[in-house]
Amino acid sequence: MKRILMLLSLCALLCHTSCESKKEEKEEQNKFLVTSPLVKDTLITKEYVSQIHAISHIEIRALEKGYLQKIFVDEGQSIKKGQMMFQIMPTMYQAELQKAQAEANFAQIEYQNTSKLASSNIVSPNELAMAKAKLNKAKAEVSLAQVHLGFTQIKAPFDGIMDHFQVRLGSLVDEGDLLTTLSDNSQMWVYFNVPEAEYLDFKTTFKNNNREKVKLQMANQQVFDYPGEVQTIEADFNNETGNIAFRATFPNPKGLLRHGETGNILMEVPMKNALLIPQKATFEVLDKKYVYVLDKKNVLRSREITIAAELPHIYVIQKGLNQNDKILLEGLRLVRENEKIQSKFVAPKAVMSQLDLYAE
Repeated sequence: MKRILMLLSLCALLCHTSCESKKEEKEEQNKFLVTSPLVKDTLITKEYVSQIHAISHIEIRALEKGYLQKIFVDEGQSIKKGQMMFQIMPTMYQAELQKAQAEANFAQIEYQNTSKLASSNIVSPNELAMAKAKLNKAKAEVSLAQVHLGFTQIKAPFDGIMDHFQVRLGSLVDEGDLLTTLSDNSQMWVYFNVPEAEYLDFKTTFKNNNREKVKLQMANQQVFDYPGEVQTIEADFNNETGNIAFRATFPNPKGLLRHGETGNILMEVPMKNALLIPQKATFEVLDKKYVYVLDKKNVLRSREITIAAELPHIYVIQKGLNQNDKILLEGLRLVRENEKIQSKFVAPKAVMSQLDLYAE
């Protein structure tokens, strides 16, 4: 009889223990994980829409009037400094040069004769000076005719890439007519606009050294192989936009970048005491981001937040939270506004170290 009572007591004890264990396990399962923002110095990447320009991009125009006699290059061709590009029919200018040379030869002979007479005191020194002036004028006319003839040969002022032709072979061109454009793409100038507040942060962070390294994200979302440097900041702000223009210089050894392209400048900016939270802890309503904040009574309150920057699995908070706030980490779809919950706090560092796990 005693054995039976002992067995019954043991069974009851085991059953009670098992029930308590299951109850505790169930309560543990009903607890929601919460955490707080992590305060940490970090680097954020800011993007700026940019315009890409060749370091030299010029218009090639006709310097003399005439028919376009020869084209020595082709559109899109790489050419070297001094290489012939266009030839305007030089016949008239060659004739002018021959005329000027003939007059110079005549003036030269006239001067020599006058010089001999002056040495014998047959003519006055003034007549010799006039003959010398006439010779100098004739030589100047030769030089001017040579310049005009040279203008009929249009050569490349630097190494570059030809653009679209604005004229065709045989066209009658006037002085100043646009023939084509030429781009030096060995280096590229990339312009981007920075808001006033970010300009002040930049100048404060980098002092007087503007040569901050930046990257270029091209139109196909690929990052350009070579980093650039911020070398120039314009003098004035645009009063309409509140922005100021920066210029970064990028090497372009493979010639991939071309004048007129667009892209995004990626600039890494250090942030001290940045407030970081997991992206998993946020939800969106009408393009605005929110988190659930747990108050002292364990009641959930939604709160709008402003994002300063986005990192992998992480948001940098600009406003809406402070370091001591407790936010719901997971189960956002299982709760409602003003709902009281049971929670389990997870340290921010532990959460950040397991973001891949929490992001699943």
